[in-house]
Amino acid sequence: RLQESRERLSVCSKLCYAVGGAPYQITGCALGFFLQIYLLDVAQLDPFYASIILFVGRAWDAITDPMVGFFISKTSWTRFGRLMPWIIFSTPFAVISYFLIWFVPDISSGQVMWYLVFYCIFQTLVTCFHVPYSALTMFISREQSERDSATAYRMTVEVLGTVLGTAIQGQIVGKVVTPCIESPLFIGKTNSSVAMEELNMTRDTGSLTDTRNAYMIAAGVIGGLYILCAIILSVGVREKRESSELQSDEPVSFFRGLKLVMNHGAYIKLIAGFLFTSLAFMLLEGNFALFCTYTLGFRNEFQNILLAIMLSATLTIPFWQWFLTRFGKKTAVYVGISSAIPFLIVVVVLDSNLIVTYIVAVAAGISVAAAFLLPWSMLPDVIDDFKLQQPDSHGHEAIFFSFYVFFTKFTSGVSLGISTLSLDFAGYQTRGCSQPSEVNFTLKMLVSAVPVGLILLGLLLFKLYPIDEEKRRKNKKALQDLR
Repeated sequence: RLQESRERLSVCSKLCYAVGGAPYQITGCALGFFLQIYLLDVAQLDPFYASIILFVGRAWDAITDPMVGFFISKTSWTRFGRLMPWIIFSTPFAVISYFLIWFVPDISSGQVMWYLVFYCIFQTLVTCFHVPYSALTMFISREQSERDSATAYRMTVEVLGTVLGTAIQGQIVGKVVTPCIESPLFIGKTNSSVAMEELNMTRDTGSLTDTRNAYMIAAGVIGGLYILCAIILSVGVREKRESSELQSDEPVSFFRGLKLVMNHGAYIKLIAGFLFTSLAFMLLEGNFALFCTYTLGFRNEFQNILLAIMLSATLTIPFWQWFLTRFGKKTAVYVGISSAIPFLIVVVVLDSNLIVTYIVAVAAGISVAAAFLLPWSMLPDVIDDFKLQQPDSHGHEAIFFSFYVFFTKFTSGVSLGISTLSLDFAGYQTRGCSQPSEVNFTLKMLVSAVPVGLILLGLLLFKLYPIDEEKRRKNKKALQDLR
């Protein structure tokens, strides 16, 4: 009892730890929902080049995760810990590069390289924040119940971070009407149409400048929140070296540790299941703004629809934490993630209706909450299982977290690049007030049919995951005895 009381975390410590998860989600949500439409309609890049930026940026982001995990494993302990210095020193440079992503440079050529370079730099720096922060879960307490509780706090704040990212970006940008150009099918029917188009373009210049300024203001606000959260985390959380170590621990090299981690069956099965379900939600996230704008016709409402999804997700995180405690984590996966399927189908089958769209958004947010909470709640169980099977190995927590994120990000980069290319092949009109029917059909596939298929495949693979509630309790008892 005395040992357990020492390992208990105060509510203040859990909150300070949880706040550290907000920067990654705020920036990630703003980029995920708005970067594609920003590159196409504000920076006015060709869809082909936009797809290259999105793919290379996400792929590079994926590659940096195991790289950072490797360097963290080689980092010596300091008086601030082994993970915290990475978080502190990466923050100011990450904020600068994030702001420059949302800046339109006054250069006729080289815009593609501008966005590609600063997107990759930001992804590298935010990885230097998020990978050590994710691994910090294992260094705040040895008690599994305390780690699960801290994870629930973290997930609540992270989903709240997605609300903030959606609200700040959406509401600031939504105050300005982004100018659009009528379809060429409706232009040129009269002799004065060319002059009228030139007049419209002249009028649009001011509005486009206002839109670009709005994106930069939003980036400045989000950058300030990033710095504030990093300060709260570094001041309010103490990294405990002994929390992750067993009595028989001996150092093992990174590459041997990597081989051990990738040969751990429970980890591979967990990755396989969540890889496809996470990919489904990322694909939905990347294309939902375009879907609301053009397919549903809610050009001035899409940011509020996104906000409804994120608010619903935030409010239902405590429910899913109770559910997984009461019925088990595997059951929560099946119930929580599969509940999105009927709503993804309804949103494309029914005719465009704003009220129905809001109802679907709120219902879909419930499933988004489960998809946020469960992977991070289950990874510590896999690490505990690994420690029982490999009691002479330690220091591999960053590898577990970084490679999970690696596979998810890399596949999301591929899918987002392909989806943007698909829009290009379908005939996407940059800054168009409307899109061809082929583009609308493609968007329906990208936010409904494809995500539903990925969710079903992920749930089928997840049946192979071996750690149920009985196995988890046995592991906890065995770890206590080993310590």
